[in-house]
Amino acid sequence: MSLKDRITEDTKAAMRAKDKARLGTLRMLSSAIKDAEIKQGGELPEPEQLALINKLIKQRRDSAAQYRDAGREEQAAAEDAEAELLAEYLPPALSTEEIDAAIDEAVAESGASGPQEMGKVMGLLKGKLQGRADLGEVSQRVKERLGS
Repeated sequence: MSLKDRITEDTKAAMRAKDKARLGTLRMLSSAIKDAEIKQGGELPEPEQLALINKLIKQRRDSAAQYRDAGREEQAAAEDAEAELLAEYLPPALSTEEIDAAIDEAVAESGASGPQEMGKVMGLLKGKLQGRADLGEVSQRVKERLGS
């Protein structure tokens, strides 16, 4: 079952269960995917769908932090709940060892020997690790690996 199909099925289940919070979040997610497909002019590949979900999660966490800073704990909790629900659609996160192995493989495949070739390595890793690892953290590790 594709990610889009899973979201559609979960939306139907939330409607039947009359779970308004879950339904609203799933509708927002479906809408965001459809908007991205319209902008792209066709079907959105699953890695790009995962990147979109990561972006939405980051937005929710940023909003929650801002609400907390403003003393609006109820809204912050709602944003956190949405982020948690969206995270259910991401594949399991990779372990540190798996990320390091992917970095080593990408460095070997690209033949990168210094920090100036970091873009080649990240280009290979982005497709493999999208949605399964924090690419900012991966970038930091690649920089350390190529710097030594």
